[in-house]
Amino acid sequence: MSRPGAVVFDFDGVLADTERLHLLAFQEAFRERGWTLTDAAYFDRYLGFDDRDLVRAFTIDARVVLKPGDEDAIVAAKTRAYDAHVGRGSVLFPGAAAAVARLGVPFRLGIASGSLRAEILHILPDALVPAFHAIVGADDVSRSKPAPDVYLRALDRLDVPASRAVAIEDSRWGLAAARAAGLRTIAVTTSYPAATLSSADRVVTSLDDVTVDVIDQLIA
Repeated sequence: MSRPGAVVFDFDGVLADTERLHLLAFQEAFRERGWTLTDAAYFDRYLGFDDRDLVRAFTIDARVVLKPGDEDAIVAAKTRAYDAHVGRGSVLFPGAAAAVARLGVPFRLGIASGSLRAEILHILPDALVPAFHAIVGADDVSRSKPAPDVYLRALDRLDVPASRAVAIEDSRWGLAAARAAGLRTIAVTTSYPAATLSSADRVVTSLDDVTVDVIDQLIA
């Protein structure tokens, strides 16, 4: 019988090695307008935002005034660039499928992501989709991380209380969202060093380190 617990994965930077692809896509979309988004600014300031919130935050920081329709056009350009990068090959982390198989036996699994649901399903292999009882994307909620909305929606669909759930994240914004929803947290150092993720209950270097025993210890 399955344990009454759940593991909720962030997607970008946790299951899929896509954070740099999102950065490159934004840089290409912004370059069309003469804007510059540096690697440092993305990882220090914007990683964890969904597409629209990133565009809004960047234009506020850069003191750029958008015309009606500009936001939609920028997000569409970014999406086209991102899809082109993703189409060049598999972007799942090497240990992702094994982690899903390992943790999916005793726990209910979910995804709570700042990416659009269609982007998640485009990358996630068809064979892995049934392993997830809940896949929540940015377009399923009104507020993106660090607000807790994606995690609260995932917990509702999983029918598991927050006290029996663990989130796996790669950014401080994601960790803040998971904590605000009441989940215990594991941080994986795929995007940031361990010191930046010290607010997590456990910090690991890869999904290979996330075992059933680790989850059990966190929700015991």
